[in-house]
Amino acid sequence: MAKLHAYLNFNGNCEEAFNFYETVFNTKNPGYMRYGDIPADPQMPPVPDEAKNKICHTAISINGDSMLMGADVIPAFGQQYIQGNNSYVMLMCESTTEAKTLYDALSTNAKAVEMPLGETFFAELYSAFQDQFGICWMVYFGGNKEEDCESKP
Repeated sequence: MAKLHAYLNFNGNCEEAFNFYETVFNTKNPGYMRYGDIPADPQMPPVPDEAKNKICHTAISINGDSMLMGADVIPAFGQQYIQGNNSYVMLMCESTTEAKTLYDALSTNAKAVEMPLGETFFAELYSAFQDQFGICWMVYFGGNKEEDCESKP
């Protein structure tokens, strides 16, 4: 079965965001590939000086099976950064403690909270919010309600 990894695009603050996510998930980033590290390619435009230190690719392991990956978007390669709510990273937690810990950490300085962490008809704990970097997250712990939902047609 394929593994699901989230890939996040940033508007120049990828490194700052991943430094923050390292602390949230208590993991270590193995490193950053910067646009200045990309070998010259005659098929591609040159990397502008102002983009050479920006992040071309990075990733952190969340739990051995899932990774959070990211990059800065730079216009020189025809990319356009558009911040919005068209994608979420969903964290399916194994306990209420884990859900509360992740919500508390990720929602620090949140730009918007659609639903604060709380009980819903489908989960013991659920939340949806946009973090300080503009990334949309869902934190979910089904608990007993997950079993209830699975037993219904």
